[in-house]
Amino acid sequence: MKITRQKHAKRNISFYKYNFNFREPYQILVDGTFCQAALKNKIQIKEQMPKYFMGEVQLCTTNCVLKELEALGKELYGAKIILQRFKVRNCPHYKSPVSASQCLQSMIDGHNPHHYFVATQDQELTAFIKRTPGVPLIFIIQNTIVLDKPSSASVAHIQALQAGQLVTIQQQQSIDTLKQEQGLVKSVSRGKKRKRKGGPNPLSCLKKKKKATPALQPKPGEKKKRSRHRRHKSGAPTLQQSDNQNVEV
Repeated sequence: MKITRQKHAKRNISFYKYNFNFREPYQILVDGTFCQAALKNKIQIKEQMPKYFMGEVQLCTTNCVLKELEALGKELYGAKIILQRFKVRNCPHYKSPVSASQCLQSMIDGHNPHHYFVATQDQELTAFIKRTPGVPLIFIIQNTIVLDKPSSASVAHIQALQAGQLVTIQQQQSIDTLKQEQGLVKSVSRGKKRKRKGGPNPLSCLKKKKKATPALQPKPGEKKKRSRHRRHKSGAPTLQQSDNQNVEV
């Protein structure tokens, strides 16, 4: 059984080694649940991990994991002692610690750029790992350490790369450097923004209103002349009609 487990482990490690560029020493993030399970099953993590991986490993944890074990009290004191022997990796929650599950999720987010193996018994963290491509999962079952087979997300990611549907991180970086060397990438200046050419100003299209000519003001000492407009009444007799009336009389 031991030989069979090591064969499965070697095959799974090779998958991550050739497809996701994992290299020795393999970095293994360990949380409190894994240490507690190892303590109950009398598993020496420091001794058995290198034998199982058949290579050099680095066991590590984060401050958030240690803080969580401190808050949980004496029941997990043994797991805390085990974790304190491992290297502590810097996490972005130094000032405000979060739960161990959230912290380790942030460490492997973005397709696991630091190539971590994650050793945990936490169900929430396990579900997140299986959804994230390129993250190997380690757990304890039946008193033995097991490296889980590549998740469906990891297999689908590799198949998409082989089909040419995706670009690896290394390929994208090389493409960006080539674009910069060829001058195809325009550097964005932080100066004044250029005004875009738009249509004509709608206010300029309106017809100009004619200015009203100001009334002539009289010179000082001169009176205004009144302009009288005579209106002819429709019923008033004309001069010819009045002359004719005088002749008849």
